[in-house]
Amino acid sequence: MTDKPKLELTWIGKDKRPRLEPRILIEDKTLSYRAEALSPTQGDLLAETPSQAFHDNLLIQGDNLLALKALESKYAGQVKCVFIDPPYNTGSAFTHYDDGVEHSLWLTLIRDRLEIIRTLLADDGSLWITIDDNEAHYLKVLCDEVFGRKNFVISIAWQKVFAKKNKALISGSHDHILVYTKNINTWKRNLLPRDGAALSAFKNPDKDSRGPWQSVSYSVQSEDADKRKPYRYPIKLPSGREVTPPPGRHWNGMPDRTAQLNDDNRLWFGANGDNPPRLKVFLSEVQDGIVPDTWWTHEVAGSNQDSKKEMLGLFDGLEPFSTPKPEQLLSRILTIATNPGDLVLDSFAGSGTTGAVSHKMGRRWIMVELGEHCHTHIVPRLKKVIDGEDQGGISKAVGWLGGGGFRYLRLAPSLLKKDQWGNWVINPVYNAEMLAEAMCKHMGFEYAPSQDHFWIHGLSSESDFIYVTTGSLSHDQLRRISDEVGSERTLLICCKAFMADVDAFPNLTLKKIPRAILGKCEWDHDDYSFSINLMADPDEPELDDE
Repeated sequence: MTDKPKLELTWIGKDKRPRLEPRILIEDKTLSYRAEALSPTQGDLLAETPSQAFHDNLLIQGDNLLALKALESKYAGQVKCVFIDPPYNTGSAFTHYDDGVEHSLWLTLIRDRLEIIRTLLADDGSLWITIDDNEAHYLKVLCDEVFGRKNFVISIAWQKVFAKKNKALISGSHDHILVYTKNINTWKRNLLPRDGAALSAFKNPDKDSRGPWQSVSYSVQSEDADKRKPYRYPIKLPSGREVTPPPGRHWNGMPDRTAQLNDDNRLWFGANGDNPPRLKVFLSEVQDGIVPDTWWTHEVAGSNQDSKKEMLGLFDGLEPFSTPKPEQLLSRILTIATNPGDLVLDSFAGSGTTGAVSHKMGRRWIMVELGEHCHTHIVPRLKKVIDGEDQGGISKAVGWLGGGGFRYLRLAPSLLKKDQWGNWVINPVYNAEMLAEAMCKHMGFEYAPSQDHFWIHGLSSESDFIYVTTGSLSHDQLRRISDEVGSERTLLICCKAFMADVDAFPNLTLKKIPRAILGKCEWDHDDYSFSINLMADPDEPELDDE
């Protein structure tokens, strides 16, 4: 304990944290999908030894807090970029609570997920969260607590709509995108490609052999006028007229530098040679891209209207989402935050835009979604992407023609359930393989069953293993196992019962199921969503024409 005060956000129930069960994930191969024709770089996703490049493309249906916990053991420190578009808490999420409790539940929901997300992020990874004014400023303080205020990068304003809401007090046009890093000292952002207006600014009116250029002012503001007096001198223009810097400014160089620049044809005096000098900056000499800024207009990052258009044709006969994020927005984020082959996570998948864009851009991806639309909307959309049928969004910009695949996973039910007498027992739906994998997660082992030794179901090191069985082991059985394990290895045995002295075999550790795991977590708890309807749309007024 410490008496040292700290700045923090408090709310009802902040001190309560769920004790999450680390569930296993079960593949539904009827919904997993891969391209018919595979390129050499894609591999066979559903083969016994799938290509690692696409093996991590996972679509998980289930409570996203439990799903994040399920990913923790394998993917901790592996995710390069997390994008989430959580419920905005606009009044449709918590219909049965007063305002104070509503905000508290929302903050708890987000906090619990952010803490696991931070664990999943790579040391050079980043988190991007879209949010509106309703919770943006609370979320900023909450993220400061979870990630550390020093790891806050920036808040981006994304112009989600560009038509005025004439009935509003002030017409809102943007959402916030909060950007955090796992470690600000190791995170590196990429530059955005120099295209559109940024590229068209470079021209070559004087047919300079060094190629296109744009000009910047050759005069700069004087912070210390007395020291900069030597930089205030007349420059003779090609027209014969002399000019001096405007008041409060000075030339960006002494006379000798100005002469050198002029001799090298790096000063531009206008087409008639009668304008004050400007410095030519050649496209071939500038950095290969532009630094991202914080104002993302709908022209460069898309809008809600764009995303609705992208949905047309993707969901045949199904009601499309009303406020999905446009592919252009996700593409911009992934360009800045990732490189091809990096792993991207979205635990509020919605309509599946993050996975679709990641796939088209050659990133690995994991998405989590609770609702039925995980297979009614997201799977059909991803199939169109993989088959090359989705030519909307960013497809043409990146030259997407199809390929790859994904695995569809569901959260396994709870490992333990109460029987008719109220006793915790192993869930009868668990077979031997499921039980072994689940116990590996609970006991901190990697699930890796051996083909050669029946007693190896997982390992924590090259010489430490785990064996899981629902049988009762006798002294003779344990002795034979101990002899095979040998003195150079150790084995944790999780079984229903054993009849032996626990100290009789130094290389064995014996634990009874379920007693060994009863106190580890909350059991048979499947919903940590606080009854949030993730399909509910923000209650926004209709847009009026400008």
